[in-house]
Amino acid sequence: MSNKNLPPQVAQSISAFVEAAKTAFGAELVSIVMYGSAAEGRLRATSDVNTLLVLKRFGQAHADQLREPMRLAHATVQMNTMFLLETEVPTAMEAFAVKFADIVARHRVLFGADPFAALEPSRDALIRRLKQVLLNLQLRLRERYVLLSLREEQLALVIADAAGPLRSSAASMLHLEGQAVMPPKEALEKVVREMNDADLATILQEVSTAREDRQLEPGKAAPALMGLIEITRRLRERVELLR
Repeated sequence: MSNKNLPPQVAQSISAFVEAAKTAFGAELVSIVMYGSAAEGRLRATSDVNTLLVLKRFGQAHADQLREPMRLAHATVQMNTMFLLETEVPTAMEAFAVKFADIVARHRVLFGADPFAALEPSRDALIRRLKQVLLNLQLRLRERYVLLSLREEQLALVIADAAGPLRSSAASMLHLEGQAVMPPKEALEKVVREMNDADLATILQEVSTAREDRQLEPGKAAPALMGLIEITRRLRERVELLR
C-alpha cells in the first residue's frame, strides 16, 4: 500500500485504519479501496477520505471490533467508509452507476485485489442514473434556494455539497460521449466552457471557493446557487441526447 502525495497525518491514519480492518474482519475481508480526491493525491483541507471495504460477510463481532478505529479515523481525517459484500459489487455498480463510475476512474487499492479490475457500469445504467442524479439535484437545489436564500452561510454549504455529484455527472457524461476520462472537476469545467457563457464560468469559481472555505463573500451565495441550477439544467439537456 502506498499513500504517497498525502499529508503525513492522513497517510498515518489511513494505514492505521487498514491494519485495524484487516485485524477486525480477517479472512472475511476481500479488499480495501480508497477513492475520490484522496486516491488522486488531491486531498484538500476540507476533503473527506472515502474508503470502501469489500467483504465476504458482514458479521456483528467483526464490525464491533472495527468500531473504535473507524470512529477515530472519522474524527481525525473525516474518513467515510462503505461496506459492500463481494456478491453485491455488480448490483451496486448498476444501481449507483454514476458514483461507481467515479470510483472506477479514481481509486487506489489499499489491500487485497482490485474489485473493479474487470467491471464497470453498463451504458444503459449509467445514462439512466445520470438522468436521476441530475433531476434530483436540480429539484433539491431549487428547494434549498427558496428555503435558505436569506441564510448565505447555509447556502454556501449547499453549493459546496452539490459540486461533487455535478462534477461526477459531467465526467460520466463526457465518457459516454466517447471523450477521454478526466478528473470530475476538470470535466465540469470543460462542459461549462462549452456552454459559452462567461457568467456560468464565473459561477464555477464560486463553487471552488465554497468547497475550499465552506463560505462565500456576502452577496455571492444566492447568484452562485442559481447559476448551479442553470448549469444542472443544461447538463440534463445534454444527457438527454445520449443513446
